[in-house]
Amino acid sequence: MRAAGGEAGAGSVLAVALLGATVALTAVLLPLLAAFAVSQSVQNAADAAALAAADTVSGLVAGYPCAAAAEAARLNEASVSRCSVDGLIASVSVQRGFLVFTLGSTARAGPPAQPSG
Repeated sequence: MRAAGGEAGAGSVLAVALLGATVALTAVLLPLLAAFAVSQSVQNAADAAALAAADTVSGLVAGYPCAAAAEAARLNEASVSRCSVDGLIASVSVQRGFLVFTLGSTARAGPPAQPSG
């Protein structure tokens, strides 16, 4: 028997359309999820660079604070865009390229604040 109303093959068209929609959604979401992972990596690089600079400032590690920050950032596949030291507090900004974007992050490290009172 034949399907009424000429609906023969409609299931195949629907399957192809669903497959195309799935591929399109994956093509959009995959780079976004990868960008999220890279942004977390950049934040980790900023944290490591700030801690390396703070350790150098405190005298725990020998060397220059911003050079230590640059090395820590390089090991995390990022580069230091700004490094400043104020007393024992080190502030570092790092950046990393991803696709056509530049992702950046900033971190501070130093001794804990003294409780007041």
